[in-house]
Amino acid sequence: MNLPAALFTPSWPAELELAYARHGERTTPVRRRHLGPLRVQKHLHAEGPEVCQHIIVHPPGGIAGGDRLDISAHAGERTWVQLTSPGAAKWYRAAGVARQDLRLRVEAGATLEWLPQETIVYAGAQAELHTQIELHGDARLLYWDIVALGRPAADERFASGHFQAALDVRRDGRLLWHERQRVSGGDGLLDSPIGLNGQPVFATLLVSGEVDSDLLERCRELKIEGVRGDLSQLAGLLVARCLASEALKGRAWLIALWRLLRPALLGREAVPPRIWST
Repeated sequence: MNLPAALFTPSWPAELELAYARHGERTTPVRRRHLGPLRVQKHLHAEGPEVCQHIIVHPPGGIAGGDRLDISAHAGERTWVQLTSPGAAKWYRAAGVARQDLRLRVEAGATLEWLPQETIVYAGAQAELHTQIELHGDARLLYWDIVALGRPAADERFASGHFQAALDVRRDGRLLWHERQRVSGGDGLLDSPIGLNGQPVFATLLVSGEVDSDLLERCRELKIEGVRGDLSQLAGLLVARCLASEALKGRAWLIALWRLLRPALLGREAVPPRIWST
């Protein structure tokens, strides 16, 4: 019997819902619901009981056309949550759009660190990422993303497809950061000096709070070969941006910033997750 092609949907939807609560001095997961190929590994307390670390895993290893990832995390009052990934997220060439929706909610007195490894967008991919972050009261946030367009090591330029991203950060309903990005394959923006200037990697770091001029200057003086970056202090939010020749170099710059900013703004020395070294 010949079935209509419309019955076959090669897309792979996935959902992950996480929530955390504070019990005494310990941050613990209180909700861990998943549907489809999204998981977290066993939670870790490598820095002690106050900081709960989860590693988000997408077992297929890549996102293809029609796939949809839906991730939400809720950091309850006075918790400290750190979320990272075991490796790069790969968005493959596809005939249709693939999408990720990320929602982060951080309650009063809580800290959330979103520190994934890089996103690699293959030529021909149609990747769309939407992120909404809600902060309440004196909640603290440290967020970064690293995007690599194409695969220069394989002589693959981002000549087709598109990458699209939306990011909104609010505190008590008031908008702190509103951003929309769209880069099309082969666009002049890729090589323009007012665009990516020929660099395949761009990265952003956002951290709540304000730093003094001395620390801001120390951050600006960080030098990583192949990276051009700078920082802007806004009201209640520090923004760092860079262009890089390789994803590893962009990540090295973010980690160097994190080592300076985490003690100053979050009050804890930066301890890189072991998964970053494997």
